This record gives sequence, C-alpha cells and structure tokens, in this order.
Amino acid sequence: MTEQSKINKDTAKRASLLERADRVFGLDNLGPAKVPTNLPKPSRPQVKPQPAQAQPAPPAARIPTGMQAPVEVAPQVAPEPEPEPAVSLSGPYQDIERWNLQDAGLIVPENPVTALLEEFRIVKRDIIADARVRRDAKQRRILVCSPHQGEGKTYCAINLAIALAAERDAEVLLVDADVIRPSVAKRLGIEAGRGLMDALANPSLRPEKLAIKTDIEGLFILPAGTTSANDSELLASEHTGEILDRLTRGAPNRYVIFDTPPALAASAAAELAAHVGQTVLVVRADETSRAALEDAQQLLSACPNIKLLLNATHFSPSGRRFGDYGESEE
Repeated sequence: MTEQSKINKDTAKRASLLERADRVFGLDNLGPAKVPTNLPKPSRPQVKPQPAQAQPAPPAARIPTGMQAPVEVAPQVAPEPEPEPAVSLSGPYQDIERWNLQDAGLIVPENPVTALLEEFRIVKRDIIADARVRRDAKQRRILVCSPHQGEGKTYCAINLAIALAAERDAEVLLVDADVIRPSVAKRLGIEAGRGLMDALANPSLRPEKLAIKTDIEGLFILPAGTTSANDSELLASEHTGEILDRLTRGAPNRYVIFDTPPALAASAAAELAAHVGQTVLVVRADETSRAALEDAQQLLSACPNIKLLLNATHFSPSGRRFGDYGESEE
C-alpha cells in the first residue's frame, strides 16, 4: 500500500457523521424554516380596572377614663431682655475757669485748635476705636498711669478727658483715683468734696450722685474723696467692681478715666487695672528708664490692653509738627 492510499483510507475513517451525510444527501439547503407572514396576531386578555378601596384609618389611641386628651401648645418664644436703664450722673454743678486751664497748660475747649489738642485727638481716636470694636463696657473704662511721679500722668488724664468730652453725645467721667496725692480738682480750680473712697467705704452712697457736673459740655469729675489707711484694701474689695460697673451701666457713650498713683509707688493702679479695658501708660522722654517701664507694665498686666504715651518730647524723626497748618507763611 502506498503512502497516499494510506492517508486517504485514514481520512475516510475519520470522517464525521455530518460529513458523510453531506456526501449522501447534501446539506447545502439545510437551514431554519422561514416564518410565514400571514400568521394571526395573538389576542391579549382584557383586564378590567378594579375600583380603589379606601384604606382603614389607624385605630385611635384610647385615653383612659378620667384623663384628658393632650393639647398641642405652640412653642413659647422668650422675650428679648430689656436694656438696662442708664445710671445718670447727678452730682453738684461747678464752673471751670478757663484761665485756670490756660495757666496749667491744659486744653481750653473754646480756644482755636492747638498742637496739644491735635496730639490728644490722636490718642482718643485709638481709645474710641478699641471701645467700639469690642463693644464692652469695660473697654470704656481707661486707666491713666505712669511708672514714677512727675512723668505727666495727671496732665495727660485731664487733657484726654477734655478731648473725649468734645465728641458728640459723649459723656466723660474723670475719676481722681490718686488717693495718696489727689490733684485733679486743684488743677481744674474746683472744690473737691466726697468722692470715690467715700462710696467705697459707705455702700449707701451712690457714686453717680457724687460726680461733679462741669460747664464743659459732657465732662464730669469724681473727686478722690476721704482717704484713709485702708484705701488699698477698699480698692481690692468686690465693692469696687460693683461701683465701676454702675458708672458705665446702660450708658454706651460714657467713658470713665482714672488718674491713679504711679504704678511703682502705690498698689492702687494695679488694683484698678483689673477693672478697666484699656490703660494709657505715660512715660517721660529722656527720664523714664526701660527697667521702670517694664516693671510698671508687669504690675498693670491685669489689663490686657496697655498703650504707651510718650510725654514731653521735643524731637520728631519725621519732622511732624501739629497746629501750624493754618498759620500764614511770611
């Protein structure tokens, strides 16, 4: 047997059933039958819509005999608290002689604008800005102090009070809190009577009834009053906070300025620092040492906002000089 015949014989043996059927019958026309085009369309059963049935309501809760059904009440809205009535300053009236202010080198309200007034306008603007931002009665209580005696704290306190009183609708109460050497009334040329220390020693005294109304619009003076050996203990008492809160209660346009003893000479300034929102620390140019300034700042640290006021300067690096803009040039 040749190789070719062997291959043909093996191939014939391995032919499949479909291959053999194709040789006998032919499978060229084998395929799926065509679907007739005239078949009837299937009919769908008609379903009648059923009427909607009402759902039964949930059973009402049974209320035991003798009990009433709960009644729904609208929520109550708490009314806004009414503003506190202002404490009016209603002490005696006294005039301040303008020549007295002139001789003391202080601001005279009716006089033309001076360099001194312009300088204290800058100081008061900074104080007013802080008071308006924080909107706290404590920020309208300002302590004026210095490390040592003779650095100009009382001079600056009076000028600041006069400058602030010039603001529209503003009230300024200048408190002589230098219980060791009170001098505010003397510098202004008015008679000092009972004041701060009397109100602290006698709870029945109202401090607003001791405030002197002056003829400078918006300016009131509260003298130091009767001093004693226990002034420091009185200032450290809780009654001090009550009195100072009363002086600014209900009066958003009232500023209270305290002229205190030097910080390094007496404890009064440190005691009052906890009751004010701003402190003006007065230092004298070419006299106050850095060590004294740092010690005073530490003693007054109960007040979070301490400002530095440099007094008696004769030199300005920028050459700035207030008060001469309106002068004619020769």
